[in-house]
Amino acid sequence: MTLVREAMVVEPRTLDADANAQEAGALLAKPDVRAVFVCADDRLVGVVTRKTLVREVVAPGRDPRSTPLGEIAEKPHYTIDAEMPADEAFRFMEEKDAERVPVVEDGKLVGVLARVVLQRRLAEDEPPEED
Repeated sequence: MTLVREAMVVEPRTLDADANAQEAGALLAKPDVRAVFVCADDRLVGVVTRKTLVREVVAPGRDPRSTPLGEIAEKPHYTIDAEMPADEAFRFMEEKDAERVPVVEDGKLVGVLARVVLQRRLAEDEPPEED
């Protein structure tokens, strides 16, 4: 049985809750970064996306250099435990229509799980069909 910990991406992009919105914007300007996970003492506080920055900083005219991420980070809709069986996690993500979900262990962020990667991993683990 494959566990979430075996299929997750370790060391996702994180910033401390005291970091500012400009720092998050610099990371999110990279095309391969869709979200920045905000942590305090390794505990997941929330998530910041480009949409978050526009809604919470740009639109209201806040200074990105003095806006702490802890104030604007959105609580994650869902989290998944690192010890959850991968097939159960896939069903959960399908049911919730979640593309990526933070993986936690005792409240601490340990990775991120992408549904497409998990689907591929589960397909690889299936035994070949007998003729």
